[in-house]
Amino acid sequence: MTQKPLYILVHPEDNVAIVVNSGGLPPGTEFECGLVLTDFVPQGHKVALADLDEGASIVRYGQVIGTAARPVRRGAWIEESLVRLPAAPDLDTLPLATAVPPDAPALDGYTFEGYRNPDGTVGTKNVLGISISVQCVAGVMDFAIERIKKELLPKYPSVDDVVALNHTYGCGVAINAPGAVVPIRTLQNLARNPNLGGAVMVVGLGCEKLQPERLLPAGVEPSIVTLQDERHQGFGDMVASILEMADRRLAQLNERRRETCPASDLVVGLQCGGSDAFSGVTANPALGYAADLLVRAGATVMFSEVTEVRDAIHLLTPRAIDEETGRALIREMRWYDDYLQTGSADRSANPTPGNKKGGLANVVEKALGSIAKSGTSPIVGVLSPGERATRKGLLYAATPASDFICGTLQLASGCNIEVFTTGRGTPYGLAMAPVIKVATRTELASRWHDLIDVDAGRIATGEASIEDVGWELFRLILEVASGRKQTWADHWGLRNALTLFNPAPVT
Repeated sequence: MTQKPLYILVHPEDNVAIVVNSGGLPPGTEFECGLVLTDFVPQGHKVALADLDEGASIVRYGQVIGTAARPVRRGAWIEESLVRLPAAPDLDTLPLATAVPPDAPALDGYTFEGYRNPDGTVGTKNVLGISISVQCVAGVMDFAIERIKKELLPKYPSVDDVVALNHTYGCGVAINAPGAVVPIRTLQNLARNPNLGGAVMVVGLGCEKLQPERLLPAGVEPSIVTLQDERHQGFGDMVASILEMADRRLAQLNERRRETCPASDLVVGLQCGGSDAFSGVTANPALGYAADLLVRAGATVMFSEVTEVRDAIHLLTPRAIDEETGRALIREMRWYDDYLQTGSADRSANPTPGNKKGGLANVVEKALGSIAKSGTSPIVGVLSPGERATRKGLLYAATPASDFICGTLQLASGCNIEVFTTGRGTPYGLAMAPVIKVATRTELASRWHDLIDVDAGRIATGEASIEDVGWELFRLILEVASGRKQTWADHWGLRNALTLFNPAPVT
């Protein structure tokens, strides 16, 4: 059956809308409201709802996303080159903690089956993680991991996996430079992720700048293998030492058992990648609804990606729980502004070609859609990159927009499950935590039927509401966290590499 022409208008003040129909719509198409297209408009791209003079504001989400580079007729396709990038919000004049928090009652009685750790945190997986202190040993670590999985892991059926916390840091770097605190803190906190159960072990070389002892939490029994140890007579001895240490830790982890835990023990990371113009009207709002449910249930929820928040920061600082939290948000935005300026990068570096093909004209439009996944709850805390979450509620965890760096930093912040929305599609996955994938479009969910876990595209066609998909996500998070349902990424064993954020110099 041919679908009737559909567009989505987000806000009553918008003067553009996006085309819903798969494959786009040809010129001459008439909508029920009487709007007639003057151009072919691809799916997800904007159509002018009124005549726009050159310099006129282009409004989506009730916000100015740019100005018209030349006159635009009603019914015309507003493609990327027609949208001039506006100035970013001024960080010195933002409202702080002015929004009235929504009156949302607590959600009691929701639970999941998780692994309780001695420090009170809860894992959704039972994984042995082995850190390395320097990239020099990564090859040896990979060899040892293969042996551990083949020879040791079958003996310990309660352990889900063995993961090398490999990275490209540790030596040849300015280890005492101010920016070095970010990668070092990230590595320290990755080893403390709840899904690793506190069984921390480190493989080092011996001569590196980042000595292995710096990666062990205070009070933890040292479990370190140093490859330059003079007791090692060749490669075989090195690997044998790693296997011996892993065997002891696997035996500890094998004693862990799932137990009923309140939903408040979840630490949920929210992320988007391969975004399109539907992200801000289907998947992200649905995830935002689920985020509000999680907060009401007492959980910790974190959203991230500075460059995809910066141009909508004026909508977030009012939601800060207090002025101190609002100033912390501004601090992270300003830090990243300075970081980008140091690298001679500008805001046009984001979005990607794929984002643009999916209808996102610029970073302002992308940011307005991105923040939708934060829901409506008050922002109660702000984390600098790699800091560990220590409180419940909605947190802003500052990270770059890179999927891989963002995921790594969210794991360091204590994320035990992640939800990832996508419009263009990505097979992204994490070894340390389950990743639930949400498609913005039904077309993508159908084509990638064995990679996408939830189809939020039903919102665009009216088959489901934001509330419907939000509750679906909330319940799925509990099922996945309990180990009762497996994500497609885990089914296929899709594992993106950990990627450190290192703003310090490399020597």
